[in-house]
Amino acid sequence: MRGINGIETVVYGVADVDECVRYFDDFGLPLTEHSSGASALFELEQGCSVIILPLAEAVVAAQRLEGFGVQQVIWGVPNQKQFDRVVDKLRRATEVTIDEDGTARFFDCDGIAMGIRIYAKQRIWGAPDPVNSFGNVGRMNQHRKWKLKANPKTIEHVVYQVPDPQASWEWYRDNLDFRLSDVQEGFGVFARAPGTNEHHSIYWLKADLPFPGLDGKVRFNHVNYGVEDLDEVMVGANYMERRGWQKSIWGLGRHRIASSVFMYLPCPAGGDAEYGTDSDVLDDSWIPRTWNSRFGSMSFMHNLQPWIFDEAPWSVAYVDGATPARKTQPHAQQPSEVLPVSPTDAAGALPNVAHKEAYHAQDTSGAK
Repeated sequence: MRGINGIETVVYGVADVDECVRYFDDFGLPLTEHSSGASALFELEQGCSVIILPLAEAVVAAQRLEGFGVQQVIWGVPNQKQFDRVVDKLRRATEVTIDEDGTARFFDCDGIAMGIRIYAKQRIWGAPDPVNSFGNVGRMNQHRKWKLKANPKTIEHVVYQVPDPQASWEWYRDNLDFRLSDVQEGFGVFARAPGTNEHHSIYWLKADLPFPGLDGKVRFNHVNYGVEDLDEVMVGANYMERRGWQKSIWGLGRHRIASSVFMYLPCPAGGDAEYGTDSDVLDDSWIPRTWNSRFGSMSFMHNLQPWIFDEAPWSVAYVDGATPARKTQPHAQQPSEVLPVSPTDAAGALPNVAHKEAYHAQDTSGAK
């Protein structure tokens, strides 16, 4: 793989360093250094870092980002050769400076402070408990692991609220070789760094949507921290509640886009801190989809919100131009909101031969 291989460091600018240290310690991040009231460093098992600073020290002059939260994202590359290649290309689009420690600094198209440095990314091995299901026994005479609190090992992605997600994506595509993962119609764009397989490394959320906290300005939204499985998500959330932190508004859920389990927790460092697990893994053979915004948001959510209370139309298609014009229908028996597809095309999206045969046996004469 070539180019950026993930998020090496996020730098939070906060109102109260010590409160945020207590929060992330309870959240499960491994604390390495802490100077009371001044700074803190958390280092995760994958080799990535979280830095906590007072807002005035974290803000980079001339940036357009508003409010508390992650003021700087440092992207990693595996070696000097890749560093030089990425920086040389980036310099054709924007000014880049190199720090004494070798970090390349720049602003992206939204005025968010970014960096690039060599990242010794470590391979993480998970050992989730096997799952038992009907006729498929993964655990015999064995109970599941018991966990005390969460232990996030990775930084999966970062999310920013921006005026034009499409323009942001195109800038990262053209200048940093990011890959398009999926498009959430009217909401935002998901993209991954070229040297990663995580579904997305960054998501740009449209900043003027009619939701709390969205005011049209460039703002931080959240960071996703990767844990092993759903059990660890819930153990972490319960531990945070016992420690007195604010509960999740949405509760436990699973996105359709990326398939990932989520738990967003309000964070005193700004935005939310998300526990995430069981996300889709992609390579360059992936064909990006465009999703109805509500349909893509979730498969389920514990605390249904008003905007998602009614079932969303089952609507998903390949991104125009990403592949020959071929639409997909996720289920033959969905109502008339489904996209106009032929039975052959829709069945072609189903991986199981038996499913394809069942699909062709359905009466699709009423489909639009």
